[in-house]
Amino acid sequence: MQPIPKSGLYYPNKFGRIMILSLEDVMGRNGVNAILNLANLPTMMDNLPPDNLEKEFDFADLSAVMGALEEMYGPRGGRGLALRAGRATFSDALRNFGALAGVGDLAFKVLPLQAKLRIGLPAMAKIFSQISDQLSTVEEKDDHFIYSIHRCPVCHGRHSDKPDCYIAAGLLQESLKWVSGGSEFRVNESKCIAMGDPACDFIIYKEPIG
Repeated sequence: MQPIPKSGLYYPNKFGRIMILSLEDVMGRNGVNAILNLANLPTMMDNLPPDNLEKEFDFADLSAVMGALEEMYGPRGGRGLALRAGRATFSDALRNFGALAGVGDLAFKVLPLQAKLRIGLPAMAKIFSQISDQLSTVEEKDDHFIYSIHRCPVCHGRHSDKPDCYIAAGLLQESLKWVSGGSEFRVNESKCIAMGDPACDFIIYKEPIG
């Protein structure tokens, strides 16, 4: 795999750490080491990002891991693993952040579902814009929301002929489940910077699945 030039844009170390550990849960230590080797990140094998919120995990490193995942397991296998890693990142790292902390409060729990989504999705976008160099916005349409990532760490420096940011989709799926009190939602990436689009757009349908 071609090395991806460093971006100078960063995620908190904790996110990178949880992403790698969640992949390790699914594929084992040897599997993760093979991915890190393929991603040209061999030093990370015995030296995970520290468990803190310092912005030091380069977007290029996250993108390289995602590219290596797809290269090793194929598009379908890589997609499943990335979705699981995204869900784990939300569960372990994000649900306790300030903007989402109130989601567990009784006053929030009794709100109608659509009100929860209207509050919860922008809260997610705000967290990312505050604690990382990822810039996210939310736009509401009749039957769906558009969650846009304007500086995307998942596909940074890579090119694809299809939307490729599955770890972000998994993270959004799990955040919606948490915000809604247990419902699952369809999250489809419709545009992707790796395809030449100006942003990575995720369509989130307002009606839960089933």
